[in-house]
Amino acid sequence: MPNPRTPQGSSLGLIVLWQLFDGPMHVYRMQKMFEAQGKDRVVNVRSRASLYQTIERLERHGLVEVSETRRTEGYPDRVVYAITDNGRAVAREWLREMLHNTEGQYPEFIAALSILFGLATEDARAELELRAEKLQAALELTEQGLAAADTGLPRLFLLEEEYRKAMLEAEISWLRGVIEDLREGRLTWSEEWLRELAATFLPADDPQTEEDK
Repeated sequence: MPNPRTPQGSSLGLIVLWQLFDGPMHVYRMQKMFEAQGKDRVVNVRSRASLYQTIERLERHGLVEVSETRRTEGYPDRVVYAITDNGRAVAREWLREMLHNTEGQYPEFIAALSILFGLATEDARAELELRAEKLQAALELTEQGLAAADTGLPRLFLLEEEYRKAMLEAEISWLRGVIEDLREGRLTWSEEWLRELAATFLPADDPQTEEDK
């Protein structure tokens, strides 16, 4: 059970805090480290503005603090941030929560699937085929990355890519089944059929609900 006084966690916030475990650094250095470690494939760290917004939030909650400001002639000042003791504790709390939590995750794709009937079947199939192609390309890149990983690199640092590979394989397999069912007409719908279902399964309009009384 998370501490009610702990600020709401975020993937980017957790990655930022964990980077600062190694020592104070400025945002530019942090961004370069994320890219070198492949964290840009885990969270969106390409936007410097998003990083600054996240750090400002962490600072507001006392999880990071300004360590120093580095001034170099001819260059903008660089603010160096350090993690606080509370930041270290919260980072571990967020990590535990994110590892076991399965609630409150609402991917856009699932929302779109829930109203797939908003498109004609051929249109829906075409969009799912496009998604499958993109996922297949992502899977190939992931497999190449795993194959090219330094043989001396411990598996601990490849777990996110192993997970990505497993999830991509599973989704591609599922998508291909749905696409085939759409192509063969085993999965289909029409406006008339949808209206009949709505009349059968959806609650009738009540002119006066308990909330209105």
